[in-house]
Amino acid sequence: MELTEDAKCDIKETPSREEVESKDETSPCGTDQTKISVARLLTPEEMEKSSGEQTLVSGFKQMKLEKEAQKNWDLFYKRNTTNFFKDRHWTTREFEELKAYREFESQRLVLLEAGCGVGNCIFPLLEDDLNIFVYACDFSPRAVEFVKRNTLYCPERCCAFQCDLTKDDLRTNVPEDGVDVVTLIFVLSAVHPEKMKLALQNISRVLKPGGVVLFRDYGLHDHAMLRFKSGNKLGENFYVRQDGTRSYFFSKEFLAELFEDTGFQTVANDYVLRETVNKKEGICVPRVFLQSKFTKPDPSHGS
Repeated sequence: MELTEDAKCDIKETPSREEVESKDETSPCGTDQTKISVARLLTPEEMEKSSGEQTLVSGFKQMKLEKEAQKNWDLFYKRNTTNFFKDRHWTTREFEELKAYREFESQRLVLLEAGCGVGNCIFPLLEDDLNIFVYACDFSPRAVEFVKRNTLYCPERCCAFQCDLTKDDLRTNVPEDGVDVVTLIFVLSAVHPEKMKLALQNISRVLKPGGVVLFRDYGLHDHAMLRFKSGNKLGENFYVRQDGTRSYFFSKEFLAELFEDTGFQTVANDYVLRETVNKKEGICVPRVFLQSKFTKPDPSHGS
């Protein structure tokens, strides 16, 4: 979608999270989402901007951002509490495994929500499905406390805990090979690219053989990515926001290689294109997500 010249002039170069990733993040505008197998083509204006020379954030500041990553996410939840993202009622529509994974209707589904935030994904699931148990973890201790304070939180059906996926062994709180499904939704993008494989190895230890990882995150050439200035660039497809939190924008090739190098098998891996409304700017903008499914091989079922 090509913006008018007036709209282009009104858009700030460096987006705040509230402008780009607010509760309206998934509000449809114009057309419904479309899945495609290749990256979104840039407009001539976008291509000119992205091809320009971009200065990287200094190595010292990058080390500081890595060291203070947890603090920056805790501050994000301190500012926004539970009011930032909408509840994700779309997960069962997009990922049929959350409903169809069972062999029989009354079978309990054991889920790990890796990077649960304040529970926008898990609580709709717990409300809709009485035969589900959820392990929920997040990098931010404040986010985990918000989950535990939710009136829908019940220790018999949910276990929430703080965890750095890149270094804290999930098996401290989750049984080894004890999870049917892992949801990884807008989470891996916040991890430094050099540590993403560590997070996936950690997840693999608690996922049952034959289990599935359901993934959705920011895709290459998303509107949020194209609005960053060079002073916010940390590396290839990796940026820092004004609040100090970071975001990576995935190509399907990078993601598939990342999972497959960690021992997973690719089931589905597509870009999702949609237009969403930015109410503050009064425009519709192109959003690009990557929606994927990966399984942990089950040796008992052969190659």
